[in-house]
Amino acid sequence: MSTARQEREAAERTDEELVREIVSRAPEALTALYARYAPLVFHIACQSLDTSNAEEIVQDVFLTIWQKAETYDRQRGAFRPWMLQIAHYRILNELRSRSRRPQALPDADGTLLESIPDPTNGPVEEAWQEYRRQAVRSAVQRLPSSQRQALSLAFFEDLTHEQVAETLRLPLGTVKTRIRGALQKMRLALVALGVTALAAVLLLGPGRWLQRTLLVSGLNGRALAFVTESDITTLHLSAAPGAPSESHGAYRGRPGGSLAVVALHKLPAAAPGTAYQGWALIGGRWISLGTARVDAAGNAMLVSEGSVFATMPQAVQVTREPSAGSVQPTGPAMIIWRASD
Repeated sequence: MSTARQEREAAERTDEELVREIVSRAPEALTALYARYAPLVFHIACQSLDTSNAEEIVQDVFLTIWQKAETYDRQRGAFRPWMLQIAHYRILNELRSRSRRPQALPDADGTLLESIPDPTNGPVEEAWQEYRRQAVRSAVQRLPSSQRQALSLAFFEDLTHEQVAETLRLPLGTVKTRIRGALQKMRLALVALGVTALAAVLLLGPGRWLQRTLLVSGLNGRALAFVTESDITTLHLSAAPGAPSESHGAYRGRPGGSLAVVALHKLPAAAPGTAYQGWALIGGRWISLGTARVDAAGNAMLVSEGSVFATMPQAVQVTREPSAGSVQPTGPAMIIWRASD
């Protein structure tokens, strides 16, 4: 069975099913739980710790899940409160180690933590995403100039391998080698820059899991590899009426795949309290691709994963919405693509 198919199937399983698979040492099960709950653990940790230490708590929690999965007893309760209790103890231990002597409320069964809602794309979630964006940026900057140039053209400039080869006046095989080499170096760099504890978990498994360590830095890392593959379909978004003419973007997907990546370019900064949200029209309904704030150059990336993206969209748009996001497009469209374009 292919790795991609294993990941899709894992994402559809219940928490308890995934824990059983972790006992059998299935890394894709840990990856699925990480994607499902890491933002929530990060959100909780940020209530007491700074961003860097909250990230360490996240990694410690999931390393513990990998190491202690066999101690989980379904008869005593659901996975979520069990996981949150691990987070609770890790946070208290960190605070005690700093001699803060926190006065925590008793929460032996995890009831208080269980009541905490999953975060939306508010300030804490944005900090979580920014942590990963910085890790990816740092990994790109550490590449040799020839590899960085090829990867940047393929990813940031929306060029195919063939177009990169033409731009650089190099043989197609050389370009593919440079991009492949760049991604291999980034995988190793992200192990050091990103979620090192979870990376170590995967690296302790069979050698074939080494090629998947890019996953542990979050979907942004996967997107870099995904968008440079040769069988990706790219839909080019152009400025909507009323938007700056230089604003544009690209939606990348694969029929039968599970990832959707939208690159935003040269969009104006969103007003306070707002963010850009991507949408894909699939099966007659708008599917959210997430929210993002653009950097100083007006660039950002939206990455979504799910079986719904196995079908290419009939339309794509990026709108300006409240920073927490919207369930349907309500704000003005900035860049758009339609099948008739």
